[in-house]
Formats: sequence, C-alpha cells, structure tokens
Amino acid sequence: MVRSEIDRLRTEEGFPRTLRARVEAVGSKDAAAILDVAPTRFVRLARLGLVTPVKFCLNRYRAVVWLYLADELRRFAADKNNAPWLTGRLPQELRVQLDSGLDLRPRNWRGRHLGFLLRHADDPWARAAAPASLLDPVHLAEVVRDPYERAHLNRHRPARADQGPHDSPAARITGTIMTADDPDEIEWLRADLRQALVEARAHRLAPRPRRKEPAPRPARNVKRPANRPETPGPAAGKRRGLLGWLTRGHP
Repeated sequence: MVRSEIDRLRTEEGFPRTLRARVEAVGSKDAAAILDVAPTRFVRLARLGLVTPVKFCLNRYRAVVWLYLADELRRFAADKNNAPWLTGRLPQELRVQLDSGLDLRPRNWRGRHLGFLLRHADDPWARAAAPASLLDPVHLAEVVRDPYERAHLNRHRPARADQGPHDSPAARITGTIMTADDPDEIEWLRADLRQALVEARAHRLAPRPRRKEPAPRPARNVKRPANRPETPGPAAGKRRGLLGWLTRGHP
C-alpha cells in the first residue's frame, strides 16, 4: 500500500482499526469462512485465479501456505455477480483444468508482487530490476546481454524470500514460486523489462570500471660526473690551433 493511501486512511473515522482491516491477511480456512464456502471449494476458486493471494509462507512441513486479504474476500462475497462461483457445480471445462493440475495462485501472486515492487521503486533502474527479479538467469541474460547492466540490476534487485542457503528445500520451493514459469508470463516480463531498460539507460548508464591509463615513463636524465672535464670537440681544436698560429706571428 502506497504512502498516499495510508495518509488517506489516517483521515478516515475509525483509524487505525480501518487500516488493520484493510491489511488483514487470512489463510484458506478463514477465507472460506468469509465466503461461506467449504475450504476445498475455496482452494479450487483460488487455483482458478478468482481470488489472488497477497503473500505466502512455508509451514514447518515445507507446505506452501497462501494468505489472502480479508477485505478483498468480503467485497468478493458481496458482489452479486460472484454468486454462481459460491454455489452449485463448477463448469465442466474448469473442473477438467483443475483435475489436470491448473493452479494460478503463484502466477497471480507474482503479478501482484510486481505491482507492489513498481509502486515502491524510486529509480528507473529499480523499476527495471522489478520484472528482472521474476525471471530466471537464462531469460534475464537473453534480454540483458551486457554483464555490467546485469550487475547494476542485481544491485537494485529487491530482496527475495529465497535468498539464503540455496541448496535448502525451503529455498528451492520459494525460488520456484518467485520465478515465472508460464510462457505467456515470461514473454510479458521480458517485454516489460526491455521497455524499462530503455528508460533506465536514458536516465543513467550502468557504471563500468574505468580503464587504467599507463603510467608515464620517467625521463632519463644523464648527469655528467662533477670532476670529469669536458672532452673538446673537433671545432674547439681548430679554433685553438688558429689562435696559436696568429699569436706566434707567422709572416
């Protein structure tokens, strides 16, 4: 939630109770109670993407626990257009997709998480790092071929929940959730990253190491020994010979 929205809530009657209600997150069991459906039905609705998780965590058994905003669930239940989803049988084609393993919760969470990162990014490179953080290293390297730009994106990369012991089972599970795996989602993130890079480069180029200039070679100063007489050249010998011939008074 951005600061302007929090400031608006502070002016409403009932603050901070209203703020706590807006950010209250509940698990599947409490979410099902809000919608007045069975927990198994709520999970099926969530897998179909009808409700979007706001965050996730792992329990002690390393099972993924999805959390949802209670306020959004209340509004979903109050919308009469959603009544068919809460009662009766689901359409046959949707039941077939669920039986085949359809689960849109990770993708929907990533989309929501990306919006959160972009709202809080205060620099063009940070905005470019937001979609980059959801791509695996191979896709990232294909879009950002310059290693110095990739290093600069990594410096602006938001902290991820899977940062830690990379070989741990918890890190692998979390990393899978935080990395795009659907082809359409990947292509969308790549396109978003390309556009963000154009804006980031126009704002400021990624830093590069400076080339070291070769040090100038010191001048070679040859000093003569202090007591060494200068050796007269040929011209000096000719001058002394002519002077002696004149002073001796030759005819």
